[in-house]
Amino acid sequence: MQNITVLGSTGSIGKSTLDVVARHPDRYRIIALTANRQDELLFEQCRQFRPHFAVLLDEAAAERLRKRIAATGLDVEVSCGNDALVKVATLPEVDAVMAAIVGAAGMRPTLAAAEAGKKVLLANKETLVLAGHLFMDAVRRSGAVLLPIDSEHNAIFQSLPHDYAGNMMSSGVSKILLTASGGPFRNTPAPELQNVTPEQACAHPNWSMGRKISVDSASMMNKGLEVIEAHWLFNAAADDIQVVVHPQSVIHSMVQYVDGSVIAQLGNPDMRTPIAYALAWPERIVSGVAPLDLFAIAKLDFVAPDLDRFPCLTLAYQALRAGGTVPALLNAANEVAVDAFLNRRIAFLDIPRLIASVMEAVPRAEVRRLQDVLDADAAARIAAQAWVGQNTK
Repeated sequence: MQNITVLGSTGSIGKSTLDVVARHPDRYRIIALTANRQDELLFEQCRQFRPHFAVLLDEAAAERLRKRIAATGLDVEVSCGNDALVKVATLPEVDAVMAAIVGAAGMRPTLAAAEAGKKVLLANKETLVLAGHLFMDAVRRSGAVLLPIDSEHNAIFQSLPHDYAGNMMSSGVSKILLTASGGPFRNTPAPELQNVTPEQACAHPNWSMGRKISVDSASMMNKGLEVIEAHWLFNAAADDIQVVVHPQSVIHSMVQYVDGSVIAQLGNPDMRTPIAYALAWPERIVSGVAPLDLFAIAKLDFVAPDLDRFPCLTLAYQALRAGGTVPALLNAANEVAVDAFLNRRIAFLDIPRLIASVMEAVPRAEVRRLQDVLDADAAARIAAQAWVGQNTK
């Protein structure tokens, strides 16, 4: 029986995690659930899974949940704030932590879980993008088990040698092939991208995701962040990570070997597959995902990414090569830009313009401690908000 904390249980990854857990009540027990402000959904999850702890970041939402919990007699301790997130991520009785809080807000409890030596199921991109060096050092020092949840990194993990220890050359690996669907705009003429709406950007052709991640997929910043993640997860240089546009989203990523072999992981586009793999690793369990029908798919297409259409991907590679706090600047500027786009304050093509401006304006610094990352994140947000104020439609 594994005891689990789910950070971000009301998001798409969190809900998929609970779906898999519900299929295996003999293997998994939920100890803590957390959310930002969705107290109604969190209450329903508490009724179903009976966790010991529930955490909300919004105080008003936490108070509403407390009243509902008290009225129904559930034995759930409700708390609020970032310190409470860290607490439930590091509880002695917790074996595994699903790190599924979107954005920089998930970085601190995820890092704390790694420092506590937990089995960390990593779905939060920003922990590696902002503080990859610090996070991987924490994993090594504590002996934590790190399992990637992103479908692409999970696929790479499955396709690497079982004893891969972070050295591509000695493992016979020549390249990591990171697949991308291309999002909803992969065939849209570039001039038309200026006028696309948030609704169009969020209409992903293959995956059901949150609004922020959907916009990142539409701009291919999602893939850029994944390139930075892959660098830290697998100790791969920027030149050894190649993005391949694969519209069917059936091959989730591949590993190319020096002997000419390419090993790929395939499956239907459903996040329950990588979640189930990580929960049960090194075993495999039923995930609820339908088997892949290769005859229905019929063909698999591969295209090089159009960097003129998707400059965010180029910006991510630049940030990775620059190192230091530059990936943190990239991420913070992107979060502000996406929020502004979703609120119709800037156009879709303004997203990479804003990011490039912030990366140029805010000085780079080395990352020696978490505060260096937080300072860079704050400075980038100030610069990004100023850019939005000057360029609002």
